[in-house]
Amino acid sequence: MADTATSRIAAALIDDADGSLLLVRKAGTRWFMQAGGKIEHGESPATALCRELAEEIGATVGPTQLRHLARVTCAAANEAGHQVDADIFHIRLDSAPVIAAEIAEAHWITIDAAATMPLAPLTRDHILPLAALIG
Repeated sequence: MADTATSRIAAALIDDADGSLLLVRKAGTRWFMQAGGKIEHGESPATALCRELAEEIGATVGPTQLRHLARVTCAAANEAGHQVDADIFHIRLDSAPVIAAEIAEAHWITIDAAATMPLAPLTRDHILPLAALIG
């Protein structure tokens, strides 16, 4: 059996003061997921996530504003036979996202409503349970 290709990523569990989650859908996919992305060579997961948040949703945050929640591995949403090795961070934002880069949609949504949407495996299996604990 061939080795499974793995992408190293950083993802943000973003919520607001009302407990809603920010989910994004990248262009060319039907799956809703967290803002975030691949960690570039030489970047820490927190630094990579700050860069991705600025690029994708216009959020200017520093690494000290992020709270590391977990590091998990699961199936990739958009690449069959691939997986992601993800550092998940929590951040609370109250500003409206300004979608850019590859983001097609961004929505503030309740955990219950999110569970009814087409979700990436990372979001479905790890982010929603973590969000319920933070609640």
